[in-house]
Amino acid sequence: MLSSTLHLLSNSASLLLKKPNFAFLASRPSVTKLQSTSQNNQIQAAHNLFEEIPQREHIVKWNATIVNYCMSSMHQEALSLYFSGTRAQITPLAFAALVKSCSAITGIELGKLLHGIGVKLGFDELNEPVSKALMNMYAKCGSLHDCHVLFDRMNRKSDRVLWNIVLSGYAARRDFNSYANVMGLFHDMRVCEEELEPNEITFAIVISSCARVRDLDSGKSIHGYVVKLGLESKTLVGNALVSMYSKCGCAGDDAFAVFCRTDHKDVVSWNALISGYVENGLFADSFELFRRMLRGLIEPNYATIINVLPICGCGHGKEIHCYVLRRLELARSVSVNNSIVSFYARIGRLGEAELLFRRMGSKDIVSWNAIIAGYAMAEESQAALELFRELLLTSSPSPDSVTLISVIPVCAQLKDLREGRKIHDYVLRRFELQEETAIGNALISFYGKCGEIWMALWTFLMILSKDLISWNAMLDTLGGSGYGGIEFIALLRQMLNEGIRPDSITMLTILQVCSESKIKEAHAYALRANLLQNCLEPTVGNAILDAYAKCGNMEYAFNTFKSLSNKRNVVTGNTMISGYISRGSKEGAEMIFSNMSETDITTWNLMVRAYAENESSKKAINLLRELQLRGMRPDMVSIMSILPVCAYLASMHLVKQCHGYVVRSMFRDIRLSGALLDVYSKCGSINNAQKLFQLSTEKDLVMFTAMVGAYAMHGMGEEAIHIFNHMLNLGIKPDHVIITAVVSACSHAGLVNEGQNFFDSIKTVHGIKPTMEHYACVVDLLVRKGRLWDAYSFVIGMPIEANANVWGTLLGGCRNQHEVELGRVVADHLFEVEPNNVGNYVVMSNLYAANERWDQVKEVRKFMRTREIAKPAGCSWIEVENVRHVFVVGDTSHPLRPLIYSALCVLDQLMKRHGVEESPS
Repeated sequence: MLSSTLHLLSNSASLLLKKPNFAFLASRPSVTKLQSTSQNNQIQAAHNLFEEIPQREHIVKWNATIVNYCMSSMHQEALSLYFSGTRAQITPLAFAALVKSCSAITGIELGKLLHGIGVKLGFDELNEPVSKALMNMYAKCGSLHDCHVLFDRMNRKSDRVLWNIVLSGYAARRDFNSYANVMGLFHDMRVCEEELEPNEITFAIVISSCARVRDLDSGKSIHGYVVKLGLESKTLVGNALVSMYSKCGCAGDDAFAVFCRTDHKDVVSWNALISGYVENGLFADSFELFRRMLRGLIEPNYATIINVLPICGCGHGKEIHCYVLRRLELARSVSVNNSIVSFYARIGRLGEAELLFRRMGSKDIVSWNAIIAGYAMAEESQAALELFRELLLTSSPSPDSVTLISVIPVCAQLKDLREGRKIHDYVLRRFELQEETAIGNALISFYGKCGEIWMALWTFLMILSKDLISWNAMLDTLGGSGYGGIEFIALLRQMLNEGIRPDSITMLTILQVCSESKIKEAHAYALRANLLQNCLEPTVGNAILDAYAKCGNMEYAFNTFKSLSNKRNVVTGNTMISGYISRGSKEGAEMIFSNMSETDITTWNLMVRAYAENESSKKAINLLRELQLRGMRPDMVSIMSILPVCAYLASMHLVKQCHGYVVRSMFRDIRLSGALLDVYSKCGSINNAQKLFQLSTEKDLVMFTAMVGAYAMHGMGEEAIHIFNHMLNLGIKPDHVIITAVVSACSHAGLVNEGQNFFDSIKTVHGIKPTMEHYACVVDLLVRKGRLWDAYSFVIGMPIEANANVWGTLLGGCRNQHEVELGRVVADHLFEVEPNNVGNYVVMSNLYAANERWDQVKEVRKFMRTREIAKPAGCSWIEVENVRHVFVVGDTSHPLRPLIYSALCVLDQLMKRHGVEESPS
């Protein structure tokens, strides 16, 4: 400490000569000699001279050195010098400087010690510099009670500085109670006996307090007082007003007006308005103001760059980076470099972000957080983890809560339980991190996504100060892991018992797991808590609507939809349309769609799907064309929605158009490829289906299923079996769908033994429980080979009750094989299972007719009339040169009818000539 004291002596002598309090020292030869020596940095000589100074001069010099230590922000040195010397010899000025040093280092205990010493030395509240310093120390250290006690003891309260000290102390608290104290004290200042008028500093403190609590009315009232006193144009007051109006949402008008009326704008003035524009979403105005600043005399500082970079696109951001490189003080600023790293990460230029990060001469924890968060947001999870490991290997800085909150979700995304547990262990070894609730919340979500429910619960219980996010994270973990019953309800009740009120996020979690009755309870709570009207977006309302729709309660869904009349968005309408489609109500979907003021691609896709699923093919195609005319581009969902229409119409022209659009749009989706393959086969083009399958670089179970189904549809059993075996060789595990397809292929190709072998392997080899579709395929397999009684025995021996599809397949076989008696038995079962299907009665009638049992035919038809079962008119169509021709029984309106009937007569004669018999059906 002595060496540092001697070092300061050599630098401070010349400064002392400029102080009027110590001007008498300039005439003293010893001090003049000391000054000359110190200027030559002769530290040892200065030390010797210090020892030679007479006692009185020694005390003066000691006090002067303390003052200069304090002025040079060498607070520890000043305090050490004081406590190592003769304390009683301190002057009031030096003592006040020491108290200010305690304020600077927030040393409240040391400040109280000095206060006690000051009282003993007689430096009471009558000594103005000391009393002000003590009040300021207590205010800055947060000991407002002691500050106020000193303030109350002051006899002279006409000094605005005293009021400003107390006001600043309360303002620093940043809570509503302290704001009330600020406003109360401001009022007392105006009505006190001295009738003090606030100065610029007073107004800056009070207006900043209004800004923190967003009290626009009080802020405007104080603004009026400012105008009355003629202080509006003052820089300090103007800056505070600009900030206040900006934080209260009035940046575009009031804040700009105050800014314009400020006489001497400094860099803080510009920064206040720029940041205000950014906070209020006025990005274009903010950037234009930054341009104006560049054209003026005030140069941007680090805060300007930090404010404007987050709103920049790629081009403007790079321009600002170039500007920073031309300003050395900015280029060396760690905070500016951090903001540039964040900018490059935000626009996806992670390579440039990391390059800048590596080149930074000095890095703080914000630097590491910026680059780690950038990789995490870009889902470059491994890179984010590598950077985190690199940070752990550095001596400084250490990861903070922001670092961990960025990297823990990365582990969840990777399902990397091992790495996540290491991070958890790191947290447990550091008490300051254990106290961070946000870290605990992130760990709950991590364990939940990794399926470690009990670890998530343990982490939740270990959080010392649980907030609403903690409860929401734990509820979401339980709900998403299949614990949406008793455990979920118990936790929710505990949350309510502890006085934590659910928010919109809680409601969304509840609605995902609850039954219809609980949905009504959640809806009622949302209404009581005003959650449906308070939110800017109808997120909760949409979730309630969706929950009702998924439960099939469209009446409640529609009532909810009507209640959101003032809060609807495009998601609201889409949710209703989806609900109606799920219930098969095309009319309901049309009603919502026609009344929507705003639509998106999802809306149009839903309506295309609605028409496609309800056999309104023409409307679906027209809607897709209208979508394109409105300037929207169909996406993969659009194509997936229209493909069933292609299959329904058997339109090769339309499916080729869809395929061409997929290729041009470079859609890479294996599900889309599988759907195209399936539609090609349904339209009769097995060659195109094969080509698409062979050209597909990725083949999954869906692709193989589509190809096997295509071969089955075209009776190519051998090919279907070959593809299925190829899939098994690739290690892809089959499901019940592809096994149904391969057994069906065997059925269509007449491969009875192979089909039965595949059916037997369902349970024994693949471990799958046979479904009704599997049994129906086996029945069809036996029926096609004429083994009707074997098929009947198989059905009777099924471990589950046969459905209409199984009995109908068997009845169709009886008709083809003229097995009337077996057909009657089968029909009795079929009419019992499916009594209102007209097709079953027609098949039975045709069976009787084929065997010339006309009485039974009459009975069947009479029974159909009695039950009012009518056979719809037969309909068929064919596409010729991109035109679809439809033919309905009894309809003679086709324009080419004479030519068609003439051709049919020729074909009929040719068939008779070659001995082809007419089908009995």
